Amino acid sequence: MRKRELKNMEWGLLIVAIILTAIGLIALFSATQETEYDEFKKQTIWFGVSIVMMVIVMLINYETLVKLSPIFYGIFIILLIAVLFTTPVNGATSWFNIGAFSFQPSEFAKIAVILFLTFVISKIQQRYAEDINKPTRLLIIFVVLALPLLLIIKQPDYGTAMAFCIALAMMLFTSGLDKKYIIGALIVICVSVPILYNFILPEHAKKRIDIFLNPESDPRGSGYNIIQSKLAIGAGGLTGMGLLKGNQTQLGYLYPKTTDFIYSVIGEEMGFIIGRYYCSLVHIFSNKSTVCS
Repeated sequence: MRKRELKNMEWGLLIVAIILTAIGLIALFSATQETEYDEFKKQTIWFGVSIVMMVIVMLINYETLVKLSPIFYGIFIILLIAVLFTTPVNGATSWFNIGAFSFQPSEFAKIAVILFLTFVISKIQQRYAEDINKPTRLLIIFVVLALPLLLIIKQPDYGTAMAFCIALAMMLFTSGLDKKYIIGALIVICVSVPILYNFILPEHAKKRIDIFLNPESDPRGSGYNIIQSKLAIGAGGLTGMGLLKGNQTQLGYLYPKTTDFIYSVIGEEMGFIIGRYYCSLVHIFSNKSTVCS
């Protein structure tokens, strides 16, 4: 690897990411012992593959990736269309399942869309002297996002769709978006949220929000998993009950403990201190929801 790449590398970011991964793998090891560590083995393999991919990407000039972004964007638009014709998993058509291998195109599409948005915004800035604030220019940017966004909502995957919107908002802000648009967007959000909740969101999505805010309203139904996760975190205390010794984790009260409630496994068996550190890193590196409060 060239010295320039090593010198310019954000070593702190890399170290933090490795620590985050290590904590997650330890928790996954504990959460999968009854299944002979299937998920743990799979994630370990993916970790190894990711390290190789990271090194390869580091050797590629980022400007080259941006230039290739229209191709990546087109490929993932095709994949996001194709995934709508797959068999639903938990009510959503978000996954390609090829034998033991599963693939969620929307996760990789995040990178492709952000790269292509960077390409489009930079082209507009080059052509119009760094000014993106004309409505027609902003419209072009929104159209680029709208196509993958609508396809992801169709799956439906509202969490990932929200991540796309937040990414675009941050990109526009750093690109010099005029304050009047920012204020206008905040007003639109404040007005539209109650309208979306009451008249547009499907019942299952509204129920998930209601249960998240008040799981005790249905303790033996939809709120059961959240309540059990809180019990697990509370039982862990500051230092945890010990690896492979968590009651909620090992007795099967947490589901799905290898994905949505992995933080609860960490909190119960490793404790509040490590759990809070892990949770903070998750919010930095990902849009995944975890029980952190």
